[in-house]
Amino acid sequence: MSRCQFVTAAQLESAQVLDLYDAVGWTAYTRDPVALHEALAGSHRLVAAHGPDGRLDGLARSISDGATIVYLQDILVRPATQRTGLGRALVQTLLSAYDEVRQQVLITDTEPGQRAFYEALGFTEAHDMDPGIRAFVRFR
Repeated sequence: MSRCQFVTAAQLESAQVLDLYDAVGWTAYTRDPVALHEALAGSHRLVAAHGPDGRLDGLARSISDGATIVYLQDILVRPATQRTGLGRALVQTLLSAYDEVRQQVLITDTEPGQRAFYEALGFTEAHDMDPGIRAFVRFR
């Protein structure tokens, strides 16, 4: 399995990043490579996983104040390396930097398997919290 490590945006090759985002079908990001680079550079932390061949197999990034809240923004695993534990390793490595942060939040789509994956990592859907909480999202 690929080894996860903290990196900076400058350490990531743009072509490999675009290839990974394309591989998982996140074309909203790849249509504007400049904005994607700015997003990565503006992230609080980045974790990358490269395979033995040097290919970027996974990436996770966070947005945070580093003290009270962290948003897991992107978690990507190349389809050929999915179901190998790489996604779990990316999330666990990233969250290891936020052990003392109380609010750990992510927003994801409703793709089958997502709920089980995140619940296995200790996350709960907002509407299932006790006491209840509300989550609001505004997309443009």
